[in-house]
Amino acid sequence: MTDKDTRLGPSGVIAGVFQRSELTPLICLLGIVLGIVAVMITPKEEEPQIDVTMADVFVGFPGASAKQVEQLIAIPGEQILSEMSGVEHIYTVSRAGQAVLTVQFNVGIPRQQALVRLYNKIQSNKDWFPPSLGVMQPLVKPRSIDDVPIMTLTLYDEDTLTSAEQLTALAHRLEIALKQIPGTRDIKTHGAARQHVNARVEVAKLAGYGLTVADIKQAIDAGNNSAQESRIIKDGLAIPFQAGGFLNDLQDLKQLVVGTADGKPIYFSDVATIADSGSPINQSLLMGGLQEQEVYPAVTIAISKKPGENAIDITDAVRAKLAELKNKILPVDVEVAITRDYGKTATDKFNQLVSDLISATISVIVLVLLTMGWRQAAIVGTAVLVTLLLTLVFSWFWGFTLNRVSLFALIFSIGILVDDGIVITENIHRRIRNSTKPLPEVIPKAVDEVGSPTIMATLTIMAALIPMAFVSGLMGPYMSPIPINASAGMVFSQLIAFIVAPWLALRLLNGERGKDSRDDSDSAAGVSDKLKSIFEKILRPLLGKQHRGRRALFGAGVFILLLAVMLLPVFKGVVLKMLPFDNKSELQVVVDMPDDAAMEETQRLQLQLGNYLSTVDEVENWQAYAGTASPINFNGLVRQYYLRSQPSQGDIQVNLKNKEDRQRSSHQIAREIRADLVAIAKPYGAALKVVEVPPGPPVFAPIVAEIYGGTGQQQIELAETLLSKMAQVDGLVDTDTSVTDNVERWLLEVDRQRAAQLGIAQSQVTQALSLLINAQPAGYLHKDTAKYAVPILVQLEDGAKAQRQQILSLQLRAQDGTMIPLSTVAQIETDRWPRSRYHKDLKPVTYVEANMAGETDSPIYGMFELVSLIEEMDNPPEQFYINQPSATGPVAIKWDGEWQITYETFRDMGLAYSVGIFMIFVLLVAQFRSYLMPLIIMSPIPLTLVGILPGHWLLGKEFTATSMIGMIALAGIIVRNSILLVVFIRQLIDEGYSLEDAVVLSGAVRLKPIALTAVSAMIGAYFILSDPIFNGLAISLIFGLAASTILTVVVVPLLYYGLFNFLADSKRQ
Repeated sequence: MTDKDTRLGPSGVIAGVFQRSELTPLICLLGIVLGIVAVMITPKEEEPQIDVTMADVFVGFPGASAKQVEQLIAIPGEQILSEMSGVEHIYTVSRAGQAVLTVQFNVGIPRQQALVRLYNKIQSNKDWFPPSLGVMQPLVKPRSIDDVPIMTLTLYDEDTLTSAEQLTALAHRLEIALKQIPGTRDIKTHGAARQHVNARVEVAKLAGYGLTVADIKQAIDAGNNSAQESRIIKDGLAIPFQAGGFLNDLQDLKQLVVGTADGKPIYFSDVATIADSGSPINQSLLMGGLQEQEVYPAVTIAISKKPGENAIDITDAVRAKLAELKNKILPVDVEVAITRDYGKTATDKFNQLVSDLISATISVIVLVLLTMGWRQAAIVGTAVLVTLLLTLVFSWFWGFTLNRVSLFALIFSIGILVDDGIVITENIHRRIRNSTKPLPEVIPKAVDEVGSPTIMATLTIMAALIPMAFVSGLMGPYMSPIPINASAGMVFSQLIAFIVAPWLALRLLNGERGKDSRDDSDSAAGVSDKLKSIFEKILRPLLGKQHRGRRALFGAGVFILLLAVMLLPVFKGVVLKMLPFDNKSELQVVVDMPDDAAMEETQRLQLQLGNYLSTVDEVENWQAYAGTASPINFNGLVRQYYLRSQPSQGDIQVNLKNKEDRQRSSHQIAREIRADLVAIAKPYGAALKVVEVPPGPPVFAPIVAEIYGGTGQQQIELAETLLSKMAQVDGLVDTDTSVTDNVERWLLEVDRQRAAQLGIAQSQVTQALSLLINAQPAGYLHKDTAKYAVPILVQLEDGAKAQRQQILSLQLRAQDGTMIPLSTVAQIETDRWPRSRYHKDLKPVTYVEANMAGETDSPIYGMFELVSLIEEMDNPPEQFYINQPSATGPVAIKWDGEWQITYETFRDMGLAYSVGIFMIFVLLVAQFRSYLMPLIIMSPIPLTLVGILPGHWLLGKEFTATSMIGMIALAGIIVRNSILLVVFIRQLIDEGYSLEDAVVLSGAVRLKPIALTAVSAMIGAYFILSDPIFNGLAISLIFGLAASTILTVVVVPLLYYGLFNFLADSKRQ
């Protein structure tokens, strides 16, 4: 051989350097130690934390109608906030008396950066509204994934001896104790019966003493007036001096002087019945499901964690703290039910995935053991172990947590990471057996022989995966650990294969030298006679000029097969869906009563719903929140369930038994209980939704129709039409609109002219009624033992509030001091409560939403069936699928919800797939210096569909975003096999083999490493198959690899043979 022939490439040089180096075992040891440390210090959680920042801006405008709020607050505010960069959407709701502007920043913008922009924008636009307009200062409430509680504790007493007030006081003490746990963020109590003072005034007594509500308010303010402590110097001492004091207890309040009559003081207790009360105002929380038909008053403590903290450690610490506080702060008779524990679910998922990862690794090593021997298995196993641990180090360094996605990325990568070790070890072993030369000489050459193809194959897989990291929207960061961790693992795998495999081979394979001694310059030496015979029978009849017709017929058959499987989605043989539902341990029943329903009516319905839920075998317990929001999950964060605090709104948090203790999945349970729950809610006129935890990024609703343009009334009419159309679509459930009920209201109209003549200001009327009717605090009691301020509520009896005459009999003081009944200057009229007004991105909008729970679970199919029904209407509205319609044109529909995120995800993944294939093409062109050769190598890529789509059809699974990930990964994996085949064919031709013999031998020699790597990847995917979300990825890999690998070893050699005369290689023969 010439010097040129023996010159080693970079892979051979690396192998030669490290096969005898003392650094090699140290590199392995360092990788193992760093990997173990990374596992210990990386935060663990069930789902990846998506950096999506939202903020609600509340602007109060007391007394203003929804239209006035929209014009004076919402529209100018939208224009100001839209000036910020990085804003994805601005949503506004204009209600009577208040505007809520929600700013949603683009995914990935750091929370601190986003909030600084928002605060700066608001502060620099304080002239948003005139100071004297009566508008309150904007209140900004940031929202992010870290606001979602990782744990909730529900306190209740089965003997009902502990009142809601006592439970609340206990919860407040627990808040302080639990906040001492490192890593906790926000700890707050839901459904709290916070202590307050009820001062029920009697209008007649006030009039009898000549007092007004303003007099009482003034007396409370005066009684709570205290000066700052100062110092008086006397006899060389600095004596503290303080003037005044606070109202500290109920007795102080009862003895408060609110006026005088005939020189005698009038005490507050003379005109009002004053009592200490803790009963909730327009809210309720009940605990049920523990025993059939039994419910208990309860409160729930919600605990969230700081960013980057380990959810498992925090929830374990909370459990330990509760055990420590039992019989100390926690009384014996008070039960603490852990009604949410994302730390435990994260632990369960982590343990399961780590077990799957270990099982997959062991299975691959056993495969190598059975097919290659224990020495080769030891080499491959060591390489895989070090690679996985180094990948975990990289994952920690990159900022990923250990969650279901990042761990699935490692399991998914097993089959890919083992490729380098298998290919290189198999070639080293084959070359050692066929040579009597010293191993230090044979090993670098053996590594170099397959080094360039494996490097190119690694680059092609990375080229296929990396573009997926740039998928936009919520789905991008959710799935990003897969392409990033897998690509990093590929780099480590390649390096470890070049460094560690030769070092181990030198020490473990010495006894194999020369066992099959042949001409070691022959690359085909050692080929299995059985495999050679098989490929002779398959390929030889298709070779030769006389068999062109056979080759054409074979190609046509493959093409027809490909077309046939691509028809499966067209005829719904394979259903397209964003992500399938996971089997979670919780459900949520969202109840919307008519807008004028009292909290007691909402609670009554919830009790009936709860009684039904208690009969469902899989239900562990439930908590019913009426008039107050339940602790949110990520879904509730996006849907703004934390704002659900109206008396007509209720949530039931349903906790299911462990998955191991029930046969039905949470999705099956939700589908089967929905009809019964809706039937219970129907007599109440309530809209009911059974909400499941979404398997991926949440949306406002699975199906959302946004109505733009036209007039407000036209939007409402179209919304009602859509509701009727939805009723005609099988499987559409949970339908609702954003149109609020046009309920009756009482409006107190002040005769301004008459009031002015009597010297009565309208502000006197509004201030008095704010106290007596709206339960606005007149002041606060300063109790030493209270964690929160105790409001003093001066109000009418509930019965008096409901009587117009009682309200109008309220006395006001005229300018001359005489007492004037309110009826003299005002009257109560009846009209309709103004509906809320919605905007999205500065455009007025009305929402119509629905869910899909039919035989086809994918909302997209329900949406398009609804689209068809709309198109059949007379003068149907225009329908948009991607862009918003004009706000000034006729009414039109923009489809949103799961359709939008599905479109964006598959669009971006399709683009990533295209970019990946183009990058693979570029790499191959650079490597082979040909345009045609890369096309031959890439020809098996579409053949993966021959396995992927039938695989989903056979198992009855939807083609999802994770299926697409598997399909993208397959593009790189299958190209690796093609490269090994083509490079080997060229190598054999260079060694003097005929084209026909080289084509036949390529499959026979390379089938073993190709099949091993394919089976290894399939084994890794097998352990993902049971996961409800990621089984699509597993199906794509298992069936796609099985079909495409079989076709690749036949199609690629045949294409190379058929197009040989057009290749530059033909000049080399």
